[in-house]
Amino acid sequence: MAKELKDLTKRSEDYSKWYNELVVKADLAEQSAVRGCMVIKPYGYAIWEKMQQTLDKMFKETGVQNAYFPLLIPKSYLCREAEHVEGFAKECAIVTHYRLKNDPDGKGVVVDPAARLEEELIIRPTSETIIWGTFKNWIHSYRDLPLLINQWANVMRWEMRTRMFLRTSEFLWQEGHCAHATAEESEKRTVQMINLYADFVENYMAIPVIKGVKTANERFAGAINTYTIEAMMQDGKALQSGTSHNLGQNFAKAFDVTFMNKENKPESVWANSWGVSTRLMGALIMTHSDDNGLVLPPHLAPIQVVIVPIYKNNAQLEEISKAVAPIVEKLKKLGVSVKYDDADNKRPGFKFADYELKGVPIRLALGARDLENGTIEMMRRDTLEKQTLPIEGIAEKVAAELEDIQNSLYQRALKLRNDRTYKVDSYDEFKEKIEDGGFFLCHWDGTAETEEKIKEDTKATIRCIPLGGEEEEGVCMVTGKPSKRRVIIARSY
Repeated sequence: MAKELKDLTKRSEDYSKWYNELVVKADLAEQSAVRGCMVIKPYGYAIWEKMQQTLDKMFKETGVQNAYFPLLIPKSYLCREAEHVEGFAKECAIVTHYRLKNDPDGKGVVVDPAARLEEELIIRPTSETIIWGTFKNWIHSYRDLPLLINQWANVMRWEMRTRMFLRTSEFLWQEGHCAHATAEESEKRTVQMINLYADFVENYMAIPVIKGVKTANERFAGAINTYTIEAMMQDGKALQSGTSHNLGQNFAKAFDVTFMNKENKPESVWANSWGVSTRLMGALIMTHSDDNGLVLPPHLAPIQVVIVPIYKNNAQLEEISKAVAPIVEKLKKLGVSVKYDDADNKRPGFKFADYELKGVPIRLALGARDLENGTIEMMRRDTLEKQTLPIEGIAEKVAAELEDIQNSLYQRALKLRNDRTYKVDSYDEFKEKIEDGGFFLCHWDGTAETEEKIKEDTKATIRCIPLGGEEEEGVCMVTGKPSKRRVIIARSY
């Protein structure tokens, strides 16, 4: 086994340390010279690209178009929507000057005090304000609606405590921004996009999620409603994995975005915004990976199958390569991404450990004796099980196995979540059990005061009010006041 694997901390020993080490050792990302920011390395970015490409196609199938808006936002724009600026004020990075000059003391360069901006610029923490300032120029009539726009971009939120992918000062994401003629249309789009996110996370990332509505305390700054999908990580903590916000007419009124309706009367448009980020990379790592490294669902793995030849001389390698060529060709025709690693710079054992660490779903190994027997060795990354199989028909077998791995990872994650989801009615019992993690279905009286008390007492938050949940009469576990349904409470990332 490669040294990298020997050095990987066990999840049971220190889950946080295991995660941080795995991000680096699996070649996904590394810390940068800028505090709180990361460098996403080629292998990590390849996974993000597959997420991006899949989501982009899904968005466009609903009529969304891509655009791009400025990185810098005038401070006056951010201040137009009161709740919005309050929600992001503590996280803003601000540009105040536009020029450097030589230090008169000869110590490099300094900010030129004469080059102060007339108006300070905010590095976007999110783009509602700059986009709605632009939409004012695009929307004039009901014929201009709906306007369905998405942008792939980076944002900056000045985080004090950071962790790669999960919470960094700069991160990559997509943000959708839509304008509609009616409240009903906007709400329909808001719900449509949270359902789309759930579809993606479950069917591509193999992560089960709970769809729900955020409480007033937890909703997006400036929204009248926020929908969320919540996933459970292996340590029992929740990870918010996507959100969709019904913004009502708040931003339209703040930026005077009106249209002439069919009765030829001016009316403010109705808005929503929705987004997911590279935080999904963290979810992918923490949901499926193990003490041997990454475990990637086949639908998002940059390399779904790797074939490693085992040989003693060039003549053997040549024979193995001839046998591998039609397998590679057939796999590609079946839509499988495959790599034949015949490089002679590393021994087979090192390659096995490296691809295991990087979570490649299936590994095939073929040696001279296998050729004689007409067999090939296959190993599944999710179970680490090996099988010796006939070379004949191996491509079809591998394609079927990949789908089985995808489904098995989902079912394994679903079982973990179900096994660690509890109905609790006693606050004392809740405070005891929350220490071990999990999702807790509890009655809540609906007040911000009770919500804040739970957070102060236990560091747990109300993750969401589940969608589609039946009403269940009960009493709040904290105050004993009436409650009509249970909410999901958990500690989170």
